[in-house]
Amino acid sequence: MDAYLKRLADAGLALSDAEEAAGAGETGQAGEAIDRAEEELTALREAWTDMAAGERAIVGRTAAPMRARLDRLRTRLPKRTALSEGAPERDPDEEIDPAHAA
Repeated sequence: MDAYLKRLADAGLALSDAEEAAGAGETGQAGEAIDRAEEELTALREAWTDMAAGERAIVGRTAAPMRARLDRLRTRLPKRTALSEGAPERDPDEEIDPAHAA
């Protein structure tokens, strides 16, 4: 049970870090913290079948609201986009290989 509680605590700390970073406008740090929380919750989901009924009750009651917070936070963060799209331009000062110039 201790291992499951530790994972829950780690997920909660990572989620709190993500919420703080998102509130401060630090989307990169928020995304990294979201990923850490996601990893912990995924590990708990994978261990679900190995848990006893009492462990499932505690983990389920705690992890479900945490998952909902995580999902809400993820939707609030802006999507990553490319800075620009287009064909690369040749630099006129770039040295050209004489073999290809001919």
